[in-house]
Amino acid sequence: MGERFEADFRKAMRRLASAVTVITAAHAGRRHGMTATAVTSVSSAPPSLLACINRAAGLHDPLVASGRFCINILYADQSEIAEAFGGKLPNDERFSVGAWAASAGGLPFLREAQASIFCDLDLVTPYGTHSVVIGRISDILVAGHVAPLLYQDGRYTVGLGDGIDWVVPI
Repeated sequence: MGERFEADFRKAMRRLASAVTVITAAHAGRRHGMTATAVTSVSSAPPSLLACINRAAGLHDPLVASGRFCINILYADQSEIAEAFGGKLPNDERFSVGAWAASAGGLPFLREAQASIFCDLDLVTPYGTHSVVIGRISDILVAGHVAPLLYQDGRYTVGLGDGIDWVVPI
């Protein structure tokens, strides 16, 4: 398809605003996490989510090996957490940003997330450089209000939430 096609694809995807999440897992006594926008619901019966994770990402193999993960949906004022887990900090230092806790099974989750959705790994399908990971939801923590952190055109933006449907850059 060529470099031009690839560049046009990237340009088109920059126009797609996405909610910012941090996906976490725990394996062999270590916590792992990364920022992700390629997350969406799959089904309500069974309740399930899909995430696309680069196979070269440090989270990929521990998530697959552990068979469990958590998707933490970030608030508009949590861009520092998104940046830390997006590669600004090494994996060992990422959990120093934000207030993290562990589920009864040891899965790390962000206490102040809009929602933390706990999943058991149901399916992993390789596609290109990524794996499409589907998790069956086992538990959910939901906060009281909606104010999402979004990613669009290569930068974080704020979705004002709670019925307001416009976006402002931060």
